[in-house]
Amino acid sequence: MPEYVGSVLLLLCALQVKHLFGDFFLQTPKMLSGRCAYAHMGRAQHAGVHVIGSALVFLLFGAPLMFILILAVLEWAVHFHIDFGKARFSERKKLNPQQAMFWQALGSDQALHQLTYLAMAWAWVKYAAM
Repeated sequence: MPEYVGSVLLLLCALQVKHLFGDFFLQTPKMLSGRCAYAHMGRAQHAGVHVIGSALVFLLFGAPLMFILILAVLEWAVHFHIDFGKARFSERKKLNPQQAMFWQALGSDQALHQLTYLAMAWAWVKYAAM
């Protein structure tokens, strides 16, 4: 097994913890209200919280600043649009927690975020890991 596998697993674990806090503990009422509008400042701030968290994680893992800056821009855009898609879909379908489709939308949203972290870990291994 390559020696960097342990580092990749630790990186993914750190991104998981960051995601837990960013998506479930650090959202403000402003971030949660009116999310189906595209130009939503709360969603932009929410994506920013994720970017700050990821930047801190990658700093801890010794990633170069330029790598972190590029990743930050990409993560912000991806996170913003994943959340917009879920919010728009949920509003159009008038979903609530008592409906299975609500949980399917939430699960799909979370899976897309997790796939984003896999892509970020791949980029770290390919371009930034020592």
